[in-house]
Amino acid sequence: MLNISELPLQLLPSGASDRLLQPFWDYLLFHHLPLISSPFFPVLLAFSSFFFSVPFAVVDLLGEKMPVMHQYKIQPDKQPTLTMMATSLLIALYNHIFFVLPAVMISMFILPAPTLPHEAPTLYEVFVSGLALLLLFDTQYYIWHFIHHKHAQLYRSIHAIHHEYMAPFSWSTEQLSVPELMTVGLWSNQNPIFLKCHPLTTWCVTVFSIWMSVEDHIGYDLPWTLNRLVPFGLLGGAPAHDMHHQKPSSNYAPFFSHWDIIFGTSVPLKKKKKTPKKMVTTKSNSL
Repeated sequence: MLNISELPLQLLPSGASDRLLQPFWDYLLFHHLPLISSPFFPVLLAFSSFFFSVPFAVVDLLGEKMPVMHQYKIQPDKQPTLTMMATSLLIALYNHIFFVLPAVMISMFILPAPTLPHEAPTLYEVFVSGLALLLLFDTQYYIWHFIHHKHAQLYRSIHAIHHEYMAPFSWSTEQLSVPELMTVGLWSNQNPIFLKCHPLTTWCVTVFSIWMSVEDHIGYDLPWTLNRLVPFGLLGGAPAHDMHHQKPSSNYAPFFSHWDIIFGTSVPLKKKKKTPKKMVTTKSNSL
């Protein structure tokens, strides 16, 4: 999350830049400067992006009444309930209100406030810097995730809350402990600074990475999700992460598949068939 100071409104004259995103960036600076320069904007952007979960929550609640979607359910015997979804959402709200927002307020007094640049990034810069951010975060989280599954005390005290359910669902994306959430927040804050990313690139990656995280947890192997659209099995997606919740010693990477393949922790999905007896999602606290 960037702590951005105010910027004098001296926009680039029309035609001064051949950057395709310049008109959009000028619009943000001219019309929404108080919002985008607020240190709370990245938090608002990130938290609101988790509402990508809403359509998948509706699909879960409809269940077999929506066969066109239910046929892609990875664990059809395990259906999340409205109570489970509300619990995950309340955990996320609690963490953000009592820990994330105070952390932002503290950072306003101890961190320097970078200014918003006048120039927009090029599309090439957004793509390259965005990919670098995703790859760096993927590496950091793979290492963190692997360690917390191998160390029993760390798992129980920090990561186990995310494995409360053996079958993930969209709202469980943000069911995290405070230490895990703050660690992810630290990387999200410092990685763009380390890589010298443009704020617009950072915000785009924030929204895109949260969409990827929600997709990882939806519990459906849909034919149009990113892991299906991106070739060569580069992304794990819902099948890989669902398998991680079934077999927690596998598929540690959050987005890409290369680290799991390299270190032998990649396990392909074994889709379960529906049994005659309808069951609710079961809990899992195993490492």
